[in-house]
Amino acid sequence: MAQNPRTSETDSTPTIGRNTGLTRRSYVRSLAAVATATTAVGAAGGATATDDYEVIEAENQSITIESDETWENKLIDMTTGQDITITAQGSDWTIRNVGFEGANESGAGSGTFGIADTGGESTVENVYLGDGSVSGNAAPNGHGETAFWVSPDHAGHLEFKHVNIQGFADNAIYASAPGNAGGGTVHIDECFAANCYVSHYRLATEGSKVTNSCVYVDEEDYEGRGIWGWAPGTIDVENCQIEMNGHHTAIDAGANGQATTIVVRDTDYDEAAGIVEHDGSNVELEDDVGTDPEAYIPDGVPTSPEEAATGDD
Repeated sequence: MAQNPRTSETDSTPTIGRNTGLTRRSYVRSLAAVATATTAVGAAGGATATDDYEVIEAENQSITIESDETWENKLIDMTTGQDITITAQGSDWTIRNVGFEGANESGAGSGTFGIADTGGESTVENVYLGDGSVSGNAAPNGHGETAFWVSPDHAGHLEFKHVNIQGFADNAIYASAPGNAGGGTVHIDECFAANCYVSHYRLATEGSKVTNSCVYVDEEDYEGRGIWGWAPGTIDVENCQIEMNGHHTAIDAGANGQATTIVVRDTDYDEAAGIVEHDGSNVELEDDVGTDPEAYIPDGVPTSPEEAATGDD
C-alpha cells in the first residue's frame, strides 16, 4: 500500500483526553452550561421569519434540540462575526434544512454542532456549512472551529445525509469520540467535505461507515486527512471519491497507540496522498478500489445557505 511519509506537528492534534471525555471545545460549555444559556427550539434570539425559513443571527447563543424534536428550515447568519452552537442530545431527533451564511469568524474554537443519540436513531440532513471558518489554529487553545462534534455519549445511531462542509479549521465530521465510550454508530451518506483541517470524516465504531460521499482538498492551509479511522473499528468506506491533490493523507487508520481496521470498496483515493496505517492498524482494499479519484458534490447536497434552508434540492 502507498504510504504517505508527510507528517507535521499538528497531525495528532486530538488526544485521547479529547476523544474520550465530554471536552470538545464549545461543547465543553457542557450540557449543564448549555442549560443555563440555551435558546429554546423555535424561540431563537435575533430571529426573523420568511415564508420558507427562519433567519437566526449568530449572537454567541446556544440552541438545544431534545428527544423526538425536529429543528428545520433555518438560515444562520454568521456575518455578525459571532458564534452559535447547536446541541442535540437524546434520541430520535432530526436536524434538517439548515444553511449557514458566512464564515465563522468568532475565534471561539467551537463545535458548531455538538450531537449524540443516546439510544435511538437520529438524523442530520440537508445542511450547508460550505462557507467555513477563518480562525484556523490561531483560535483559543490552538483549535479552530469544528462543523460537527459527536460526543462520547453517543450510543445510538446517527445518519448524516446531504451535508456540505468546506473550509473548517478543525475537522468536518468529528465522530470518533464514541469509540471509547458510548459506542454508537455513524453513517455518512451522500455528503461532501472539502478543504478542512485535521480530517474530513473521522469515525471509530464497529458499524460506522462512509458511503457515496466525496472529499476534496486543493488548498494548503486546511489540508486535513480524507478519512481517519480510530479504534476500535471496523470502519467501512464504499463508493467514495477521495481527491486530495497530494495533500496530507487520503485514508489514515489508527491513532494514539490504538489500532483499527478500515475496509474500502468501490472507491478511488489519491495515491500521492496515500494510505497510512498506525499502531497495527489495517486498511483493507477490496473490490474495485482505484487511484484516480474525481470528487463531486453528490445529488441532493445543498450548494448554498438558502438552498439548504428552503429544503430545495
